[in-house]
Amino acid sequence: MSVATLGVQGRCAHCQTTLLLKPWQLNAIAINEPFTCAHCQKSLELRCPKQIRRFRSLDSLGWLRFSASLTVCTALLVALVMEWIGLLNVTEQLNASLIVIFVYFALMRLVHHRQHMTLTLDAVRSLDD
Repeated sequence: MSVATLGVQGRCAHCQTTLLLKPWQLNAIAINEPFTCAHCQKSLELRCPKQIRRFRSLDSLGWLRFSASLTVCTALLVALVMEWIGLLNVTEQLNASLIVIFVYFALMRLVHHRQHMTLTLDAVRSLDD
């Protein structure tokens, strides 16, 4: 069974190692729970508020893909019906369909770009420090 990766990487601030985060590590980041670095065995957590906001915005990208595909299907169907009724000719219907498909692929490229990020993970400070 293959798991689709989001492309989220983590960089350990202690040993400067970059690793592809596993789903359990992404869940630990989401619930603000530290986890250990596979390389230096330090406990890591995400502290930067800007990166936390960007990481949490990944939830909305899944709904964006679904709603964009639904919008494209609806727009194509409306253009087809308008062509059948006679409100559009074949060339206008084709142009409208191509524009909608182009916007969809441009949006999916943007979503794909936003999903790939590298998070800087800081070492957890102990109470003794």
